[in-house]
Amino acid sequence: MTPILSLKDARLSLEGNAGRIEILHGISLEVQKGETLGLVGPSGSGKSSLLMLMGGLERATGGAVSAMGHDLVALDEDALARVRRDHMGVVFQSFHLIPTMTALENVATPLELAGHKDAFARARAELAAVGLSDRADHFPRQMSGGEQQRVALARAVAPRPDILLADEPTGNLDQANGEAIMELLFSLRDRHAATLVLVTHSDRLARRCDRIVRLRDGRIESDSAGARVPHEVRA
Repeated sequence: MTPILSLKDARLSLEGNAGRIEILHGISLEVQKGETLGLVGPSGSGKSSLLMLMGGLERATGGAVSAMGHDLVALDEDALARVRRDHMGVVFQSFHLIPTMTALENVATPLELAGHKDAFARARAELAAVGLSDRADHFPRQMSGGEQQRVALARAVAPRPDILLADEPTGNLDQANGEAIMELLFSLRDRHAATLVLVTHSDRLARRCDRIVRLRDGRIESDSAGARVPHEVRA
């Protein structure tokens, strides 16, 4: 089976004040369609950098990275943007909502830009799926952190992506809101049958995934099965 994400000897180095810094060292990893993968490890281990390579948000400085059969190292910025638009949804620790747009507009605008004629109808449906039908016309400043992250989740899944990338999506939330967001994340993943890659500091959350990859010092330290029980996928 052809993997939906593939990295072969992928490396990442960045220029710092003290010279070039090696972030990732020869990462080789395959992710299958429909799989849920938890990326764990101490701060500075390279979890978020690896996620950025998978999403084409950072370009590998060595090795190969592909998503949906597209060579993310070889593509130019416009082509990378199209791959992300057509195939990926990304959720960050920070919500990255546009403050001058309502929740509905934040979700619908990327769909409009991608040419979806049903952008606002789809946006309303996804806001309903995260329990925010009554907040559709509110601006980010009028919503709590948990509500803003729900909007960010709705925006990420509204294009019905093949791959859902989540980088510490509960990092700015209290425990109760964090738990609610994680339940929603896995529920939305199942609803859309997307491949999920989750960066988290929590081993407990990672164990909900099919598979756990542990990083240390920019290298894969272990790759093991999680304990996730698959849910029924809704159409």
